[in-house]
Amino acid sequence: MTIEGARTSPSGSEAPTVDALTIGRRIRHLRTARKMTLDDLAAAVDRAPSQLSMIETGKREPKLSLLQAIARALGVTIDAVLEAEPLDDRTSMEIALERAMRGPTFHALGIAPFRIGKSVPDEALAALLSLQREIERLTDERSATPEEARRANVDLRHLMRRQDNYFPELEAQARQILDAVDHPGGPLTQRTASDIAAHLGFSLHYVADLPASTRSVADLRHGRLYLSSTVPAKGDSRTAVLQALASRILGHSEPRSYADFLRQRVETNYLTGALLVPEAHAVPFLHDAKERRAISIEDLRDAYSVSYETAAHRFTNLATEHLGIRVHFLKVHESGTITKAYENDDVNFPADRLGSIEGQLCCRRWTSRVVFDIPDKFNPYYQYTDTGQGTFWCTARVEASSEGAHSVSVGVRFDDTKWFIGRETTNRGISRHSVEVCCRRAPAELEGAWRDQAWPNVRTPRTLLATLPSGSFPGVDTTDLYEFLDAHAPRTGA
Repeated sequence: MTIEGARTSPSGSEAPTVDALTIGRRIRHLRTARKMTLDDLAAAVDRAPSQLSMIETGKREPKLSLLQAIARALGVTIDAVLEAEPLDDRTSMEIALERAMRGPTFHALGIAPFRIGKSVPDEALAALLSLQREIERLTDERSATPEEARRANVDLRHLMRRQDNYFPELEAQARQILDAVDHPGGPLTQRTASDIAAHLGFSLHYVADLPASTRSVADLRHGRLYLSSTVPAKGDSRTAVLQALASRILGHSEPRSYADFLRQRVETNYLTGALLVPEAHAVPFLHDAKERRAISIEDLRDAYSVSYETAAHRFTNLATEHLGIRVHFLKVHESGTITKAYENDDVNFPADRLGSIEGQLCCRRWTSRVVFDIPDKFNPYYQYTDTGQGTFWCTARVEASSEGAHSVSVGVRFDDTKWFIGRETTNRGISRHSVEVCCRRAPAELEGAWRDQAWPNVRTPRTLLATLPSGSFPGVDTTDLYEFLDAHAPRTGA
């Protein structure tokens, strides 16, 4: 029999479990208090000193018979040896640090366990334990659970709504950068993107072996920015460059939490959009379109040679601040799941109990879902939708991505439709998801026929059941990253 389950309470139930490390340290304390050497105790119990050393350091779990012999040799009861309460502060700290050294935190940091000698000051032990606890706290913060991620998303969306999705400090930084490279206005060329990189001290290098978990890699030591030599279909090489540089322009440091990581990502995307579609040039363009009652996301896209999604995002940045138009934006996966959302026009999107919109199913009758069934993929789709919150007009397009097709839509309240191309559409829908079941439940006839006869194998999103990737750069394999940088770093004398 080992020490596991060796003690019971008076009622017969097991007392709190004590581990081998705690018992080993208690034996050492009792032995040294009686001025016995390890050899003395070993001779008394007829064991090798090395065996007792393994027990005292917690590396071996003793059998109950040996513990009884040790207790007799030390002149104490077996209960004194198995006592779970710490002996003193010093011993408690040593035991805690021993456990920490055997745990995942030290292992992940590559710190090998070391012997805690008597010469190690108490203050040093306390400092090491404090550092270990802080590292674990930061790790826990960065390993955001799906619920924490949704809360962070909700908080950020509320901030965007309060500011009408307009951030003047980011607009100002974009202006400074564009002025520094003498950008004349209009579409930002690939050459201008390279000029911005040079202005910030980076040279561009296109490689075929970029780590799979990255879009770009910046070598801050040598001022080199690595990008993929293969541009995906419908991709924009300027966007990859500007997104990589945006974090340097914004002075981003290692995120302290998932909320920090999410905010930095939003800031990066905003600044990239502000560089591609400069405020100083886009606002007069949009004012002219409004005067002609001809606002069009497609025209904004074409004028600045950006993707439809970038044009839609940029319109939400500028519409309320400069045109006095409140808007909403939706990005919906072909499965019906909302992946991005923004509104300041009081449209009612489906939300969970935390208020999170992302991850919810979009109403089947909303423009963002209907557009998937429209055969004409070349022209934008327009629709009026009557809801419990009023009537809204939307324009939407379907775009392909590596994760499947997505619809991107921008909409306004009925009163603001007069400013937009597509207001004459006869397409109409009715969505009541905000006030009743609407499309969230299958028609009664179908449900009655199939409810007990269907069993789908659900394609569960990875982040639904697992924590989000942790680390300095969530989702990035840092071994791949550092091996890549080491392989591509310029060599001295080369």
